[in-house]
Amino acid sequence: MTTTGVSIRRLRDHVGASVELAGWLQAKRSSGKIGFLQVRDGSGVVQAVASKKELPEADWAEVERATQESTVRLTGTVTADPRSPSGVEIQLASFRVEFLTQDFPITPKEHGTAFLMEKRHLWMRSSRQRAALRIRSEVEQGIHDFFHSHDYVRIDSPILTPAACEGTSTLFQTDYFGDSAFLSQSGQLYLEPAISAFGKVYCFGPTFRAEKSKTRRHLMEFWMVEPEVAFLEFEGLCALAEEFVSALVARVLDRCSEELKVLERDIAPLERVVGPFPRITYTEAIERLRAQGNPIEWGDDFGADEETLISEAFDRPVMITRYPAAFKAFYMQPAPEDPRLVLALDMIAPEGYGEIVGGSQRIHDHDLLLERIRAHDLPIEAFQWYLDVRKYGSCPHAGFGMGLERFVAWMGRLEHLRETIPYPRMLYKIYP
Repeated sequence: MTTTGVSIRRLRDHVGASVELAGWLQAKRSSGKIGFLQVRDGSGVVQAVASKKELPEADWAEVERATQESTVRLTGTVTADPRSPSGVEIQLASFRVEFLTQDFPITPKEHGTAFLMEKRHLWMRSSRQRAALRIRSEVEQGIHDFFHSHDYVRIDSPILTPAACEGTSTLFQTDYFGDSAFLSQSGQLYLEPAISAFGKVYCFGPTFRAEKSKTRRHLMEFWMVEPEVAFLEFEGLCALAEEFVSALVARVLDRCSEELKVLERDIAPLERVVGPFPRITYTEAIERLRAQGNPIEWGDDFGADEETLISEAFDRPVMITRYPAAFKAFYMQPAPEDPRLVLALDMIAPEGYGEIVGGSQRIHDHDLLLERIRAHDLPIEAFQWYLDVRKYGSCPHAGFGMGLERFVAWMGRLEHLRETIPYPRMLYKIYP
């Protein structure tokens, strides 16, 4: 009896059984009498062994005519094979081509990145791209599981917003029935009111930055997760960020071992990502940088070079805290010991991956927030609803944001964020 509906990922549970599979031919080699076919079904890849002697003549002819990425259907016996990455292989009993692919454009030879990006809809079939996107999927599920297990409520913030909250230079503008609207850069402001309804909330969705940047760390469209918690103050926020990142790294190590192998990821640095994380203040970071010869001055923001220099001193993420208010957002709570500073944190990943988490305690005093909106020359009428939250049952609260793509790039030690999202949107690049 032949079992149907079995995925390649579950074949180890069916050693000795006859199974039927459908999928795509990833690669093939043949000695003339024996054929070795790498078949993919989306869950994994398995080697199917075809014998000219044992297959019906018509089936062997199908093996010979099958081409890269042809759609195929086969039956065969699952046998244990410790040399195989899947731990098994299939001895074919039947084989047929259901759709013959001609001239698949991505061949085993080397291709340039520009060419591969034009074929992104096909490139994602390759082993490295599948591994990266599987890690992304696992991290996404881990995010939801973490917050669900900690009794958070998911709140979906809008993507279209009516006001350019902090200037229009990096916002995508669109028409909204005669009015201007903007694609959201963050769900935070819309998330904050929900803490008075649910206490602990988070949002997770696409965000947009119209930055004219071509670095490996930037995309025009990326996904961000943002928790917000009532009565959470700064020390608790730092602890939450540390627990969250540690849990996600542990989950990737536990559930994505095969994908990390495909990416040839050295997992030793990830295994060191356990709390407590080192913490330094912005002022201490400036002192460290200047001691290394960097000309940065107190009051300057960090760029990629500075973040990398700081992270090189640590074997796990480092949290930099208490930044100057001058270049941080208007809603951040001033530090009690120095009004020039705000209770903000940036978590910098090791290995040169830069900031992965940014957060702060928020201003909960109505009059102080109004003062900060005016100081940033922002339109008060656009923020009246945001000020209302401070008029009706305000409380101390805090939250952070984490960009999914940067985190996935760090997990897989990927060179560019374009490999961490199915269809990357980059500067002047929107096809396919």
